[in-house]
Amino acid sequence: MLETREKFALIGAGPMGLAAAKVLKEQGVGFDGFELHSDVGGLWDIDAPRSTMYESAHLISSKHMTEFEDFPMDEDVAEYPSHHDLKGYFRRFADHFGLREHYHFNAEVTSLAPLGGSGEGWRVTWRDGEGEHEAVYAGVMIANGTLSEPNMPRFEGTFDGELIHACDYRYPSQFDGKRVLVVGAGNSGCDIAVDAIHHAKRTDLSMRRGYYFVPKYVFGKPADTLGGAINLPMWLKRKVDGFLLKWFVGRPEKYGFPKPDYKLYESHPVVNSLVLYHAGHGDLRVQPNIARLEGKTVHFTDGTQEDYDMILAATGYKLHYPFIEDSLLNWQGDAPHLYLNAMHPERDDLFVLGMIEATGLGWQGRHEQAEMVARYVAGLRDGTAAAKELKAEKAKGYDRATGGMDYLDLARMAYYVDKATYRGAVTKWIKRLQKGARA
Repeated sequence: MLETREKFALIGAGPMGLAAAKVLKEQGVGFDGFELHSDVGGLWDIDAPRSTMYESAHLISSKHMTEFEDFPMDEDVAEYPSHHDLKGYFRRFADHFGLREHYHFNAEVTSLAPLGGSGEGWRVTWRDGEGEHEAVYAGVMIANGTLSEPNMPRFEGTFDGELIHACDYRYPSQFDGKRVLVVGAGNSGCDIAVDAIHHAKRTDLSMRRGYYFVPKYVFGKPADTLGGAINLPMWLKRKVDGFLLKWFVGRPEKYGFPKPDYKLYESHPVVNSLVLYHAGHGDLRVQPNIARLEGKTVHFTDGTQEDYDMILAATGYKLHYPFIEDSLLNWQGDAPHLYLNAMHPERDDLFVLGMIEATGLGWQGRHEQAEMVARYVAGLRDGTAAAKELKAEKAKGYDRATGGMDYLDLARMAYYVDKATYRGAVTKWIKRLQKGARA
């Protein structure tokens, strides 16, 4: 059996895995990367085995609010880049920082098993084109993403038409000539509904709750760039942003959308400039939640019914770490309970990277998470006081960095944080760990 006891096993070469690889290399922490696909990019490479990308997909945040600070996107890339642009971006990122040489590609990790308590090592098993392999590593870092395992709802009754999840959608031609019902009005659901409008015979959108809609441009600039470095308290940010939304969007109810029954930012807003436009033009009809299915007929909760050829469930994804037991991740409810969404309270050889969502966090916020973890591991190695302080802090228990926000009780919100609160906590630890390393 191959021994690699001085290294960490890093799973994934998407944005989070690449950020982790970069900072581990910078901190002198040895690691081997494992990536299921033949190249880097994660879900942003539509050809990757578990990519849930679709051909028309673009970022919903602008490039300068999303990119890594030390590796900006090219000036000729659009403000809202396509997945083609982003695949190239991540490949250039890997080349620029010399990360490919650290990865096993076409390698699927099948099992992570601790040899004992924290610090005693992990047996990592993977398979590739040459067969199955295993090695013992000092620890593991899981960065395989959060958007690969579909959350498929269960509907009462049976449907005789085509029933698919958004993960099975690739090209708008899939809608040609069909009566289509898109279930779920999150960002992907609205994007896909807009695609369907131009190809389907009819397009309806089923929603169980209302959403706040944010246009991609405000005053001619990407909406997420407004405010810049101004960090407003949430009560004031809600007032300011709410006023802007009423000014530029109006009330979604006038287009037929249900009124949100929660406050702005208690769930992720929908960034889409076209779905309201098409609803206002009658190209898209908004339907309530599904009560039951019968043949090709969908019965809705308001007592109405319609016939469809296709139902596409844009109902999100579930956290999925099939190669490790849930109990090892301190899994409770809908997500692992980890300090700052990354650090196990008891183990210093197990980390989950990228299990985090926040409005406006971008890849830089995730890079900071990876840097905190890498500096922590290096600090433990070097015996710094700051690393010992962080070790004691994370052992105190779980406290999600919500900044006092009362997020909706949904599986996809179980690992949602407030950007300012989270980045403040993470960068505080980075500074302490930096200072400790220099002392």
